[in-house]
Amino acid sequence: ERPFKCLQCGKRFWTSSCLLRHQRTHTGERPFKCLQCGKRFWTSSDLLVHQRTHTGEKPFLCTDCGKSFNRNAHLVTHQRVHTEGQPYTCGECGKTFRRSSHLLTH
Repeated sequence: ERPFKCLQCGKRFWTSSCLLRHQRTHTGERPFKCLQCGKRFWTSSDLLVHQRTHTGEKPFLCTDCGKSFNRNAHLVTHQRVHTEGQPYTCGECGKTFRRSSHLLTH
């Protein structure tokens, strides 16, 4: 059983940090503030991701095509274009494509 329980609603969590983040949904507390625009966040990791909108940093790189993303989840979603529904395969290098015209261009 999850040992950390919210006293407000009874929801349980595996870690105290998850409980703390959840408790902020009850209090509305957002202690992490962006110094550039003033927007506030529940977690430091949410603030970090947000700050990339100001810096343009995109540290998550697709090794298939070189496109980069500011969130790992966006990279994971993008990578599906390289693996799903691509019936056209290059006989020399094995790269796959969704369209035959892309294979011909390659």
